[in-house]
Amino acid sequence: MGWAEDKTSVPLPTPAQITWQEAELTAVFHYDLHVFDGKQYNQANNRITPIPDINIFNPTQYDTDQWIRSVKGMGAKIAILTATHETGFALYQSDVNPYCMKALKWQDGKGDIVRDFVNSCRKYGVKPGIYIGIRWNSFLGVHDFMMPKDGTKFQENRQAFYNKMCEGMTEELMSRYGDLAIVWYDGGGHGPELGGADILPIVEKYQKNIIFYHNSQRADIRWGGSETGTVAYPCWGTYPFPYSHSKNQEEIFKNDFQLLKTGDPDGAYYMPAMSDAPLRGYNGRHEWFWEPGDEAHIFPLENLMDMYEKSVGRNSTLILGLTPDDRGLIPAADSLRLAEFGRAIDQTYAHPLKQTAGKGNKYHIALDKPTLISHLVIQEDITQGERVRKYVIEGKVSGDWKKLAEGTCIGHKRIERLSTPEKISEIRLVIKESKGEVVIKAFRIF
Repeated sequence: MGWAEDKTSVPLPTPAQITWQEAELTAVFHYDLHVFDGKQYNQANNRITPIPDINIFNPTQYDTDQWIRSVKGMGAKIAILTATHETGFALYQSDVNPYCMKALKWQDGKGDIVRDFVNSCRKYGVKPGIYIGIRWNSFLGVHDFMMPKDGTKFQENRQAFYNKMCEGMTEELMSRYGDLAIVWYDGGGHGPELGGADILPIVEKYQKNIIFYHNSQRADIRWGGSETGTVAYPCWGTYPFPYSHSKNQEEIFKNDFQLLKTGDPDGAYYMPAMSDAPLRGYNGRHEWFWEPGDEAHIFPLENLMDMYEKSVGRNSTLILGLTPDDRGLIPAADSLRLAEFGRAIDQTYAHPLKQTAGKGNKYHIALDKPTLISHLVIQEDITQGERVRKYVIEGKVSGDWKKLAEGTCIGHKRIERLSTPEKISEIRLVIKESKGEVVIKAFRIF
């Protein structure tokens, strides 16, 4: 992270953070042993109950190309796979974790889902990322990063073994599969100062331009404070601390994660928010893993569009959780909904009536004739940092200027949907307050 050269004292994003925000749409695939047990996933139970027979894992129509084609339909630029989750089972050929694909009868113990996933991502032009779950491991009895504490040498030795294994898995996953867009440690990763594995130096050794999310030493993005796929407004890309969890806990948990939700316009660190939700999260459900007979809980298109406008349209990146089934495929209903979502985004936001860009505090667009305007998109050039602090949008309606919208944060993208579409002959964006000279990458009207 750097600082703007014109002494505006706004922090600048790294190239990886720019890639993250410009991706806008991301997918995370959750896959684990319990997908095959025919039971409803229960997170609390799954964290403490080992799977009796790992050979239930047997996807007979397994096809990671189909997974990635599904997210291409949505328009996702990054896809993330759970290489390990709460069972502790590793979806690749690990040399340090024996509880992995080597132990399966499936594919004669030679399967490597991480390898296939990354190859499919590259085949279809999607950037791959890996999720590593080390906080829970029901197979080894790890709970919240720790072996059961009893003060004995046995416990101490087991913790040292587990930390070493986590470091080894990190090395394998960061060194074997080429450049990765993101590594996501679910629930973070305790640093060595908290008794956990020393993962950060390993990631930094092998992946120079990765989004690291996150441990007590570093976080390049932050959780947006809920699993609704939306963020509050305003949602600033800057933050007062260099990491989001594990330290400064009182500040973070205050007022229902308020700081995570809004960020801090005067924060010294660039750390944009992500918005996450499972695709199967509708009507009282919240399913990160596939379960039979759950299609009724796929979000309807109108809910997904609302989610898009309240995440991407509020300066955040949307992560949608997808669920490969026990055949090894994304179910048809899920894949079709993703394609619908991608088409709706394209139809709504790919073809502006007119647009402008530039530097300064005023941006003006004249239309050939009065036209019904329903929504607007503003983008700052975030390579120069977030500079806008207050703006207003005005339209000329029947010869008079009328306020259409106003706000504070723009950042990578701000979508303004007018509550009542207006017939407008001219429109202007006026920046009322800023830190230094404003650089608007795009002001588009639809």
